[in-house]
Amino acid sequence: MGASQGALALSFDQNITPDVIYGSGNANGGWTVDRQNGVELGLRAKLRFDTANQPQNVFNSNGDGTYDYVAGQPPAGGFSFAPNSPSTAIWNFDWSVNTNFDGSTSLNLDDLTYVLSIDFDPGVVATNFLSFDPINIASPNFGDHAIGTNATGNGGGTVAADRPAYLVLLANNNVAQNSWNMEFFDGGSFPFDGNDVGTYDFVLTAFSGSYQIASTSIQVNAVPEPSSGLLMGFGLLAFTARRTRRT
Repeated sequence: MGASQGALALSFDQNITPDVIYGSGNANGGWTVDRQNGVELGLRAKLRFDTANQPQNVFNSNGDGTYDYVAGQPPAGGFSFAPNSPSTAIWNFDWSVNTNFDGSTSLNLDDLTYVLSIDFDPGVVATNFLSFDPINIASPNFGDHAIGTNATGNGGGTVAADRPAYLVLLANNNVAQNSWNMEFFDGGSFPFDGNDVGTYDFVLTAFSGSYQIASTSIQVNAVPEPSSGLLMGFGLLAFTARRTRRT
């Protein structure tokens, strides 16, 4: 494949291929994307909880792979399974894998391995990453990802009901996507407090054997609420509290 382990050449505020295929009403756009060797990887942050506890197509991208959200808990309670949890962020991070975005490969999802690294340290220097393969999940588990092909339309991804069905989907499709909250991973060695001001890094990488095929990364800045009382970034924040992007 001519796989490369070269430096990142990311594109910002992109649409992903073919579209956003998870859930319903989720718009494309705002993605930080790497496209190499026929593989497209995307990451972004989006507003998960507005003042009515609803998701919005608000990405608060700064156009350089960083995204700003006001620190704090969802004002209307957050997830029903963890109401008013301090470990619920008002934002989600979304990820997308496409192993044949331009038709130049015959790769399906299970032909590669992946590493998703989630930063739980709000400090300037990230020191506490949870890293795992979000696609090739160890038995007996399986992902609730939306899975499809380059022909799958908006919201049209298939979600497996059990592990055998999940493995079949991985072997026959090239697109997987999901939207996750820090709440889902909080605990033990990886604590998260949505009230903390700080910076969180996310890195998604695909490998063929030991060769890096593609890699994308973003930072989410949890910033103090401005004195104007503007909440959660409905539109552009009135000020910037961005940190220098790390590589």
